Amino acid sequence: MVAELPMPQFRIAITGDFLNQAGQSAYGDVGLSMLRTEPGIKVHFLQDQIPRSDDPSYWKSFYSMQVKPEHIAGVDGLIVLRPWVQRSTFARGAEDLVVIGRSGAGYDKIDVDACTDNEVALFNAPAVLDHSTASTALLFMLALAKRLPEQERITRQGRWDRQDQVIGSEIQGCTLGIIGLGWSGRELVRLAAPFAMRILAYSPHADSEQAASLGVRLTSLDEVLREADFVSIHCRLTGETRNLLGARELALLKRTAYLINVARGPIVDQAALVAALRGRRIAGAGLDVFTVEPLPANDPLVELDNVILTPHWSASTTDVWQATGKAMAEGMLRAARGWVPDNIVNQEVLSRPGFQAKLARFAR
Repeated sequence: MVAELPMPQFRIAITGDFLNQAGQSAYGDVGLSMLRTEPGIKVHFLQDQIPRSDDPSYWKSFYSMQVKPEHIAGVDGLIVLRPWVQRSTFARGAEDLVVIGRSGAGYDKIDVDACTDNEVALFNAPAVLDHSTASTALLFMLALAKRLPEQERITRQGRWDRQDQVIGSEIQGCTLGIIGLGWSGRELVRLAAPFAMRILAYSPHADSEQAASLGVRLTSLDEVLREADFVSIHCRLTGETRNLLGARELALLKRTAYLINVARGPIVDQAALVAALRGRRIAGAGLDVFTVEPLPANDPLVELDNVILTPHWSASTTDVWQATGKAMAEGMLRAARGWVPDNIVNQEVLSRPGFQAKLARFAR
């Protein structure tokens, strides 16, 4: 009788920015409990990406960290939070790497073509951020309309005599323009329903019948910008959407309009936006994302009083972390059993013999 060969160990690396300076998870479980109780799974964090108390410069560069070739050596699965995965990541090959899990929805910092060329499947968690992203956009809309930052400021200053200078307005019955009618864009439509807003959207790949069923009229970008009282950005960052809103586009907005960006900073020409805000050519903005992250403390945006700034974190709630952690763990466990994870971004890799051979090593 021939003895069965033991199943190969599935080795998972997790980028170090999931941890705090004490070396503990900064965001709760993030799926580790599921991974560490599964036999045949070995998990480690990328040590050189963990914040250190003796390195205050870490927080200036943690959004520009990269996964290096040595990080993926001897690794079967990689879970990524913020670092870049570029073609140079695969400079020494990726003989063992089968899957990369992007802990979130966006994957603009991951070279998808390089993953495919190296027989690596990329999966993400596309749905877990839909509600939190949409609710963040709604939060910005209400805070801007009600002039919440200014009201809070005069209260702290004891300047109740300035009440008449910070009178806000309602979003009820206003026109909402959405750029990108994907999952989070459609969720914003649902959340805005009680406010009886007229809703326009620019989304070239959207289903017109689905949009109509939601009460959304699909139209051109220029019309959205001209008509909307609030413009909320929900599209992915691609070559087509980079600098989608430049000086010309921003000039189309009403002087009373507000711009909200909960997608990616480079979709908007930030210098042009600063000029529009500084010149009061638009009423204000709510920004959770920026061209350079972290936003430098001396950036011109910081000096403006008609913009609300949050650190690319408003959608990252405890509920989201639990959901993304579960999605990452489940995807890795599927790969460890020789199965394809859900939500594969580069579907074309699935038919490649090289990827199939890698995955087959773990088939049970």
